[in-house]
Amino acid sequence: MAHAQVHDIPRPTQAPRPPAPHPPDDKPAGPHTPPSFRTVVRHRYCGRLLFASVIGRLALGMMPVALILAAKADGHSLATASLLAALYGLSPALGLPLLGRLADHRGLTPPICLGAAVVATALGILALAGTTHIPLAAACVLLAGAACPPLEGGLRSLWPTVLPDDTHVRAAYTLDSSAQQIVYVTGPALTIALASWLSPAAAIALAAAATLAGSLAFATVRPTRTWRAAPRTPDPLGALRPPAMRPLLAALVFLGATVGALDVAGIAAAETHDAPWLAGALPAVFSTAGVIGGALFLRFQPANAPRPRHLAQLAALYALCWLPLLAPLPAPLLLVAALLPGALFVPVLTVASITLTTLAPPGTSTEAVGWLSSAMRLGLAAGTALAGPLGGEFTVPLVAAALCTLTLATRITPRRAPATT
Repeated sequence: MAHAQVHDIPRPTQAPRPPAPHPPDDKPAGPHTPPSFRTVVRHRYCGRLLFASVIGRLALGMMPVALILAAKADGHSLATASLLAALYGLSPALGLPLLGRLADHRGLTPPICLGAAVVATALGILALAGTTHIPLAAACVLLAGAACPPLEGGLRSLWPTVLPDDTHVRAAYTLDSSAQQIVYVTGPALTIALASWLSPAAAIALAAAATLAGSLAFATVRPTRTWRAAPRTPDPLGALRPPAMRPLLAALVFLGATVGALDVAGIAAAETHDAPWLAGALPAVFSTAGVIGGALFLRFQPANAPRPRHLAQLAALYALCWLPLLAPLPAPLLLVAALLPGALFVPVLTVASITLTTLAPPGTSTEAVGWLSSAMRLGLAAGTALAGPLGGEFTVPLVAAALCTLTLATRITPRRAPATT
């Protein structure tokens, strides 16, 4: 892990009293006040890094909907359109760990710029050529997904270098997890609006431009250009070497499956209640609740870093929150019930991210977050694929959440603190 820069660390006050308010571990005296999102963003470089990362990842929220709309506009069936969207959803799971490992070896700028150039080129071709020729469209989609720049992993590798202590880093992790929800709410809405106003090709072109602009803005920030991973021992397994990493990633697959199954459950509920608006409203309420839950979690989180048992406890509570959705509720109450698991999703993902960073061997932080993203995306695809044949029942996300909890019951012992100061 990278170390916090000295000039960002608060200096002790002059002439401290004999009882030494600052013990050797630099733990501040007095009551613990968690830093707010605003406090994190106001640190030097943090606002630009977060904003650029969100813009660069906007295509992840835009492209699945854009591909379905573009394929249907070109006369393809919904099944073909869904296959293209699924291909885009799965291909980053192949590329992110590899680009993350390259970042850990060579620095963040080369893989981010390379990935952005490939994504912009592939999506540009797709916007011009359309989806009429499925093999060409599939190749463009595969390249655009697999070359997705490692912005999430890069951002989480940079947090310890631009923030003064572990408490701020944990707050930044929560902020980043909340920002992801914004990507997956804003992206589809922006795509639908642009496709209705202009065309699906315009939405694809915007996704290409956003990836390129966000990635370049991120890659040119000084901390990104100067960051280097900690020295590491060559190991083919890389971030996967710690045995506890594997059950954690398996749990993240199940966590992602809950969200993938929710999208299908929303469509099924819309048909059951004869309320088409429910298909989009249910995932939107879930994601909005995630942002609120992240803010509340930040406000009331303990002073010390969360432990693996805290992750298992949060996951168990997350699973229990799916139970009300099994009741035969009217459409408005379904939205209210979706607030419960939605509010727990970001805290679970945040603590999982901290645990994963803790487990990652030195010099593998970006690759480790790439594996996290891969696990989540595999889960999203699996949840969507399984929920359809099972009728879109809310039982599917409930079972996935329960399996996530059971998997986390495996002993996961961190090797060191998530960030050093």
